[in-house]
Amino acid sequence: MNWDTLLYPTDEQPLDRLTDGYSHTSIFRRIAFIGDSLSSGEFETRDRDGNAAYHDFYDYSWGQFIARKNGLTAYNFSRGGMTAEEYLDRFAEEQGFWDAAKACQAYVIALGVNDLFNRRMPLGTLDDVHPDDPSKNAPTFLGQYAAIVSRYKAIAPDATFFFVTFPHLVEPELEETVQGMIKGLYGLSERFDNAYVIDLYRYGPVYDARFQEQFYRHGHMSPAGYLLTARLIDSYIDYIVRHHPQQFKHIGFVGTDIPYDRGGQWYGE
Repeated sequence: MNWDTLLYPTDEQPLDRLTDGYSHTSIFRRIAFIGDSLSSGEFETRDRDGNAAYHDFYDYSWGQFIARKNGLTAYNFSRGGMTAEEYLDRFAEEQGFWDAAKACQAYVIALGVNDLFNRRMPLGTLDDVHPDDPSKNAPTFLGQYAAIVSRYKAIAPDATFFFVTFPHLVEPELEETVQGMIKGLYGLSERFDNAYVIDLYRYGPVYDARFQEQFYRHGHMSPAGYLLTARLIDSYIDYIVRHHPQQFKHIGFVGTDIPYDRGGQWYGE
């Protein structure tokens, strides 16, 4: 058995292969999924007059698909229509999502659609971000997104963060915003330690008309669409863990009361 070839195929890129069975995502026993309708398994209906209604079915969310596949605990810190501003200002507090008892080993953040497309929130720049004092963050998308990260890092200092980009949308009028958001998330992954980008735009499928015909129901995904998204996110995290093994040797201690060392730093004391 050539384990090196098995774990690290030559010139492998994220999502070159989708995982089957347990993936390396399963090393995280508690994961929180922070997001909007697309993180909540939301299904869209139409009445006889064509009016839309929206329903969050968390059991169909891609986070719960990942949890069932890997035997882990997943929290849906999400709701249809969510923005970084609302999450930070009231939603997380009202739902008890800042509760230390719900601290996780990893946080997957997939926000931005409602912020940037529906409410036209200014994207902002990395100058809006102050990791050591998030009260100074500017009221922009990147400033508020980073404040959410800072708040969870205060609760779970050595947790891992995964920032999910927009997928490759076939909407030229949105492209500048999409690229700005992606650039911003890569910048945040450098500002915060233990942070990685899940770049669905670069490595995932194109969300063209054929894709939407197969995996969408009206303006939101179908059950099969959320399942596919779960496979993409799960496989991407698996890729990151496999390619950064030194960064995840400690993960079993995160969230316990056992002190442990990591790269010359001590946690849990």
